[in-house]
Amino acid sequence: MEQYDFVIVGAGSAGCVLAHDLSEGGRNRVLVLENGPTDRHPFVKVPLGYGLLFYDPARNYRLATCPEPGLGGRQLYYPRGKAVGGSGSINAMVYCRGLPSDFDDWESQGLAGWGWDGVRPVFDALEEATTGMSVTNPTRLRHPFTRHFASAARELGLPDDADFNGTTPEGAGFYRITTRNGRRRSSADTFLRPALARGNVRLLTHAQVASITVKEGRATGVSYVRHGKRFHAAASRAVVMAAGAIHTPQILQLSGIGDPTLLQQFDIPVQLANDNVGAHLQDHLAVGYYYRASEKTLNSQLYSRMAQAVQAVRYLAARQGPLANSVNQYGGFLRSTPSCATPDQQLYFNPATYTESRGRNGPVIQPDPFPGYTLSFQPTRPASRGHVRITAPNIDTAPEISLGALSCDTDLAAVRAGGRLIAQFVRTDALRKVTESATACCPSAMTDDEIIADFRARAGSVFHPCGSCAMGTDPAKSVVGSDMSVHGMRGLFVADASVFPSIPSGNINAPTLMVARKGAAHILTATKGNRP
Repeated sequence: MEQYDFVIVGAGSAGCVLAHDLSEGGRNRVLVLENGPTDRHPFVKVPLGYGLLFYDPARNYRLATCPEPGLGGRQLYYPRGKAVGGSGSINAMVYCRGLPSDFDDWESQGLAGWGWDGVRPVFDALEEATTGMSVTNPTRLRHPFTRHFASAARELGLPDDADFNGTTPEGAGFYRITTRNGRRRSSADTFLRPALARGNVRLLTHAQVASITVKEGRATGVSYVRHGKRFHAAASRAVVMAAGAIHTPQILQLSGIGDPTLLQQFDIPVQLANDNVGAHLQDHLAVGYYYRASEKTLNSQLYSRMAQAVQAVRYLAARQGPLANSVNQYGGFLRSTPSCATPDQQLYFNPATYTESRGRNGPVIQPDPFPGYTLSFQPTRPASRGHVRITAPNIDTAPEISLGALSCDTDLAAVRAGGRLIAQFVRTDALRKVTESATACCPSAMTDDEIIADFRARAGSVFHPCGSCAMGTDPAKSVVGSDMSVHGMRGLFVADASVFPSIPSGNINAPTLMVARKGAAHILTATKGNRP
């Protein structure tokens, strides 16, 4: 049996921060277990390469939701990262802290220290210039077409260069991304690799955690499978779950921690009864509208094999061109009406359009052969809730994922408002002068009912799952306390996006890093592992 102070389940965005902070100073022996392979692969490191990882079975779990009644019974594709760096190795790299009001809402639920004033210094530390996340504003890499998006925002009287990581992130502007010198810079690069260099952190890839071992109400370690053999790792201080909003509740349930009725269906002995494990899943849903443009867009640089070859050479030679950037270049956080207390819509405006087709090795995302651009919206704070539930008593079987999409009237109202906001942009002179036509539907020509019907028919996840092991003060309504400890179980903590009590307004990678860092400090204090 292997002995460690801390065993961390998952080497994703959160797990890498936890490994760094729990091992700082060389005081604790830390084991990090990752089910996937290393992130040392060109498609991971080349920023636009994430499009080639969207269906990659080696580095992507390629999950799916169950049929969603609110979306016409459709099943949504649900990619999740399966590699060192987790979903931070396959995402679009957009870095947004969230709105200050998001975290003030957390504190208003009794979670002291989790308001904006408490989390802002944590974000500052994570982004420290020399040792923190590399959050760049790739001005030289912006496609020239994006100037029309900024012009449209100005025409509507909106700020056109908002700082989405500042104290007043409301407005439109260019997204910051996690790259450095034209390469993806994930939390694995920033936090895990320096931790491994200390000598007291061990990383095992292709290590699939099957369950947490529990003895007399305490988590004592984990059982995992690697290369077909089963191993056990003991944790003298704590087991820390960082497997994400889907796999953290799955592993907890397989370990006997969850809804007793569900566990008994699979003859899993109940170690801790808590109906909230896997409940309250939240996510953002978005829909895109596509337009033919009268000027060149990214499509022109990426559609043909020859154009792709030119951009590949350009990237290899100088880390320049579209391969060095994200396709999500412009967007914002806006109020659909002046009566909204806070921004209720996040926008993504991309200088590209694409279609999905079947290739020899599976689905392929292909830029369109004509110049085009995309306008997209997502309501920022959906009220609908879903769940994650095991469907078999083993880790190899994917859990049931339900988003409960559009199950609240307030979410339907937010969809109507988002469509109307996009319509305002469509009608600006700035965009009309560079638009030939909509390739399909356009909200400026749709009724409210048609906007909702279209959203039900086409909307998809923006891949921001969270909240399935929610943090709270009441064990009857949550899974972990404000110190990341699992209610009713000693030696077990959760510090990933699953603990979000409510979904932040924007992309969740940055808030996930924050939760891991703040969580690590709580874990060290609670386990007497010494505060760094």
